[in-house]
Amino acid sequence: MELLKDNRLYFLDKLFDRLFPITRSITGKGIEESLAIISEYMPLSIEKIDTGTQVFDWVVPPEWHFKRAILKNSEGEVVVDSDVNNLHVVNYSEPVDKMLDLEDLQSHLHSIASLPDAIPYVTSYYQRNWGFCISQKVRDTLKPGKYHAWVDSAFVDGGVPIAQCVLEGESTKEILLTSYLCHPSLANNELSGPLVLLGLYHAIKSWPRRRYTYRFLINPETIGSLCFLHRYHKHLEEKLACGFVLTCLGGPEKKLSYQQTRNNNSLGDALLNNLTISSPKQWDIREFDPTDGSDERQYNAPGFQLPIGQIARTIYSKYDAYHNSLDTKEFMGIESLVESIDQIETMLKDIEISGKFINLCPYGEPQLGKRGLYPNINAPEKWKFSSDQAFDQRTTLNRLLYILNYSDGQINMLDIAKKCNCTIQEMRPIIALLEEHRILAATDDNDNKSMA
Repeated sequence: MELLKDNRLYFLDKLFDRLFPITRSITGKGIEESLAIISEYMPLSIEKIDTGTQVFDWVVPPEWHFKRAILKNSEGEVVVDSDVNNLHVVNYSEPVDKMLDLEDLQSHLHSIASLPDAIPYVTSYYQRNWGFCISQKVRDTLKPGKYHAWVDSAFVDGGVPIAQCVLEGESTKEILLTSYLCHPSLANNELSGPLVLLGLYHAIKSWPRRRYTYRFLINPETIGSLCFLHRYHKHLEEKLACGFVLTCLGGPEKKLSYQQTRNNNSLGDALLNNLTISSPKQWDIREFDPTDGSDERQYNAPGFQLPIGQIARTIYSKYDAYHNSLDTKEFMGIESLVESIDQIETMLKDIEISGKFINLCPYGEPQLGKRGLYPNINAPEKWKFSSDQAFDQRTTLNRLLYILNYSDGQINMLDIAKKCNCTIQEMRPIIALLEEHRILAATDDNDNKSMA
């Protein structure tokens, strides 16, 4: 199914409703069901890294197969039920069926005192435990007595799924767009990233040309990106031009926020640093932070140092609904997702022309007059049709000459734009014109061959 621009709101809204209630985790039926649904609209290739596989310093955990969790009080009344809200169970809880006093139960209960109506999202992936997540308002009503804790779950050998697809471009150099998918019933923190990723897939697929190859990746957070790196880090080291982790792309914030890579020296860094100056109403910038964030921490680990930044809107841990039941579709807003898709697509189009180009007529200046790019009679009246047009023509010619002179395959277009004192967007029509006349071609940094 094609995700057309005029039906995106309706489509994303309906897809959100299918994905939101699924009990997901980093492994198991929930994430596999979610990936299968997304695969209906995006040709994902899904592979598993087997349970027990050593992945750098980690070991791939068993699959969590969960059915239901119920907590009852001494009168047999249901206090919490995962069928009512799947956040009620601590994710990856081991099976339990026991009676215990409220005093003993309290260490297995989780709530947020400052948000009395919210049910928190809590996990225990790598150490066996069990528990229930409950609103503080309900927790305060619990009376001393015996409680029946029941969690129907199992751990079985399986694996961690990673899902990806590729849109090939003129260059073998790749741009990676990735998001994680493993939390249940969270909107901005969880579903916004994969839904924006899907929207970008359909947008980029419709482009008349792609200079770069685009790789789209969905995986469970942290362990999924590590599994992907385990299999593909050599490929990324050779082919990756830049990449972006997409997360928290809904919510009320008006600007998108870019977190730089560890070394702040990638093509993506250069462009986004420029955009925060040229488009300050649309973009903010953050330094890389190894103590916060998600999968970009794995890509930027010292052993990899890959050029992968992060894009967010209403940023994780900076809003009250983070990791709790207040993170709803209403808070996230489907309209915010569409805005994020459009802004990121525009940014990617800028990246397409931000790399290195080569002048195909480098021995002296090419004869522009015979191509209609320079007036054959160089007289004042030939330049001055009106004061504004004279400025536009002369400015355009000056920028054109800068592009031709500095396009030696060594200097990227962002640096040439700085020399011209203009934005990369203002360079776009001139680059297109020179490519049309076969005077200019982008290069593939891998082998320095023309991409044209």
